[in-house]
Amino acid sequence: MSKLHIKKGDIVYVNTGEDRGKTGRVLKVLVTEQRAIVEGINMVTKHTKPNAKNTQGGRTKTELAVHISNLNPVDPKSGKPTRIGREINAKTKKLVRYAKRSGEELK
Repeated sequence: MSKLHIKKGDIVYVNTGEDRGKTGRVLKVLVTEQRAIVEGINMVTKHTKPNAKNTQGGRTKTELAVHISNLNPVDPKSGKPTRIGREINAKTKKLVRYAKRSGEELK
């Protein structure tokens, strides 16, 4: 399995679907399913019964996972979606991700 182009904490742009054009922060990456949970994207209403944690019960809004092929990281310099490249940093000698749009390193 190859490395994924997004990580937890990245700001991503949604390419397709109901939330197309929106951006959000990645909360969790599900590597085996190739999906990610993005803050405020793909919101659904869940109905819950009253329980010890939630005595009232009712409806709650939660995020569902989105396939990573529908997400692009946002370039830190321009704020637009970009593709990702990987290169070895000359100083640290570690593999780092960089935005192909501006050449800026992604944290």
